[in-house]
This record gives sequence, C-alpha cells and structure tokens, in this order.
Amino acid sequence: MSERGRLDLAGLRTEIEAGRIETVITALPDLYGRLVGKRIVGAFFLDEVVSHGMHVCDYLLACDMEMDPTPGYAYTSWETGYGDLHAVPDVSTLRRAAWLERTAFVLCDAVREDGEGLVPVAPRSVLRRQLERAAERGFHPKMGSELEFFLFHDGYRQAREKGYRNLATRQDYVEDYHLLSSTMAEPVVGAIRRDVDASAIPVEFSKGEWGPGQHEINLRYAPALEMADRHVIYKLAAKEIADREGGALTFMAKWNAAHAGNSLHVHVSLWGEDDRALFAGDEPLEGTPAHASKTFRGFLAGLLAHARELSFFFAPTVNSYKRFQPGTFAPTGIAWSWDNRTAGFRVVGRGSSLRIECRIPGADANPYLVYAALIAAGLDGIERGLDPGPVFVGNVYEASDLPQVPASLGQAIGLLEGSAFAREAFGDEVVDHLLHFARTEEATFSAAVTDWERERYFERV
Repeated sequence: MSERGRLDLAGLRTEIEAGRIETVITALPDLYGRLVGKRIVGAFFLDEVVSHGMHVCDYLLACDMEMDPTPGYAYTSWETGYGDLHAVPDVSTLRRAAWLERTAFVLCDAVREDGEGLVPVAPRSVLRRQLERAAERGFHPKMGSELEFFLFHDGYRQAREKGYRNLATRQDYVEDYHLLSSTMAEPVVGAIRRDVDASAIPVEFSKGEWGPGQHEINLRYAPALEMADRHVIYKLAAKEIADREGGALTFMAKWNAAHAGNSLHVHVSLWGEDDRALFAGDEPLEGTPAHASKTFRGFLAGLLAHARELSFFFAPTVNSYKRFQPGTFAPTGIAWSWDNRTAGFRVVGRGSSLRIECRIPGADANPYLVYAALIAAGLDGIERGLDPGPVFVGNVYEASDLPQVPASLGQAIGLLEGSAFAREAFGDEVVDHLLHFARTEEATFSAAVTDWERERYFERV
C-alpha cells in the first residue's frame, strides 16, 4: 500500500530545491513518548544532519514532565554535566508534515557519543532490542494502535487559564458511533484525518467514542517500529491541528472522573520471514470460532503471565490507574476472552487476521515501551511453551478470582521492582532507569496539594 507523504532523501532534496519544503523537524521520543528535537533548515539538514546527526542535551532522557533535570539517574546527572546525546536520523521515517507549512519530519535514534551502539534507555532503543530478539527467533511483530481522545471548545491557553476546570467538551452527551455529533466535530477531526493521512500515516476511519466529546481515529496497522513512530507523530499532529482550529484535545488517561477514560488498544500479531501469519493454525481454539497455532497460544500465555509485573509499561502515570474502573470498557481483570471488551486481552479475527487486542494501556502510554513489553512477554510464553488456559466467558468485571490490573502507580512500581523476568528481558540498566522515572513521577504527585484535598479539608478538618 502506498503512503501519501512518504519521502526519501532524493525526494526531500527536490522539494527543498523547489521551495516546497523549508524545514525538517528532527525529533526523538522521550520517556513519556513526547517528541522533542529541533527545527532544522532544509539545506543544512541535507548537508550536515543526514550524515552526522544532531546533538541535544542528554537530560531529555532523564527529566520529568516539567523538563526539570531529575537527580538520581545513572545515565546522566549534574555530576556528569548533562552532556550531549547524539541523535541520528532514521531516514526511513522521513515524511511530509502535511499539517504544517513547507515542513518535513524525521525521527532519530539515540546513539552513544562514542558511536558504540544505541543508548539503551531511549524508548526507541528499548523497542528495537525486543524486535531484534524476536527476529532472531524468526518473528516479526505487527501492531495497530487505537487511540482515544477528548476534544474541547477551549484552546490550550484557555484551559490553562481555567486551571483545567469547567472545560467545554465539543459535545454534551455520549456520542459513540453518532454521525450527527461527529459531523459537528468534523472541522477538527476531519482535519486530523486528512493531514495525518497525507503525512505517510495511513488512516482507516474516525468515530465518536463513549464519552461526551470523545473520539477515536484509527491508523492502519504496520510493523511494530513503524507503528510506534506513526503513533507518536499522530499524537503530536492531532494536538497541533486542534490548536490550529482553536480548540484542544487530551490523551490523558482519565481527564474527568465522571467520564470514560482514554484508552490505547493495541492489536498484535506475529509474522514470519515470508510475511506468513504465524498466529493462524490448524488446532481449534477452544470456546472460539478460530483456529490457532502453538505460537499464538504461547504468546498469549506470556502476556497473561507478565501483564501485572509489566503494568508500568502500560500505565506510566499516577492518573493512568484511575482509568481502571468496572463498567467503563477499561479492564480490571487479567484474562483472555473471545471478542469480549471486558477482558484485558480480547482475541479477534480468524486465519491471517487472528490477533490479540491488549486493552490495558491508556492513551497516555509510551507506545515504544508498550510494544516492547508485549513482545518480551509474548516471546517468553513461546519459549517456555506456556498455555493460556481456557477462554473466559462472561463479564470479567464480576470475576473476583482473576489477577487484577494494579490499582496504583505504587503497586506497579513494586511489581516491576520485584520482576526477575523484566531484568532478564530488558536488562538492569533499562529497568533501573524506568523505575527511577516511575518513582520520580509518584513522588512528585505525593508532594502536590490537589483540589480534592482543599475541597475536603480546607474548612472541615
């Protein structure tokens, strides 16, 4: 399938020489999955950056949401002087940024300053390592991200000035699949579809979701690294387009306790060297209309076995865990089921379309880390010949005997800290880096005074 907006270096040079592209945004994902980087003049990008990369401060992989350098990381610190990180463009990601004027976009890998390989703790590196492990075994994962967001009449500046309270969503009622209300949002949602699709990020469709002002735009599935790249560029583009149209949108996991959360549903499948679907098989998958391979069974079993200890990869903030509420289409129990939206792992499709939908992550998750966790867990299940057990039938929310998604970031930190599997799969350097990131996030929240506390204690305590 051709992708509108894809560029190669020759095409970029032609566009720059013709004046149709002036700027190349050169970016890399940070630990939150945000894109950080520089806007580079097109000619300079071609003359210097393509061959030599660019430098950014290495604190970008060791800071918090406020861009505060965070003490305690082994990777970099005040003691080391916060030196340079070498960002090398991956020219296979080069594309037109159709939502911006005369602009192209390219993603970078974080490379050690001594040139000896990738920076292990960079999110793109974490995913690349798991893809290498999968490829050594003849597996090539494909992923599909389904991201939800809430759309607002208020712009980002207005939202900040309001303290993010009393914001006006684009609709006042749940608009799941409603065509009338989605037409009202079309000036923004339609612009996102068009501009993202024209930026080598193929779009399938958009729809109203299960919340007032909530929407989903589905991107076409792809090999895992390509899909993660599409995912983060799409999120940035969607926010910038909403801002351009005078509004705002949020991918926050739970922006309002009264409404549904924003989910990230990830569809995963494995493929062979010959692009053969490896989940398909001849053996009936008991309790379902599908037939599956031993590879499928092992991969699914690995996801079930490791979901709790890898939950930080799926839910990286304090707010993430407020999304896991019964009866909200966000999972609370870790089970697999056939086409059942109450389960953490929903199995769908038949033949070459057989796949696993992981419903645990929120839209706030870093896709590179989510995908890496899914691949690592699935590979372990295959290697150990695990079996997922019988299909769950019924309402998972009412099943009290199932393992549960952790209820807080603190619980998730404890599970990751005690996980020998995570250290084996990702290495001590990566796990320790992520644990420090998570503990910093939790400590920052613990030190904050919230509106809830003022409303509860100011007068009556």
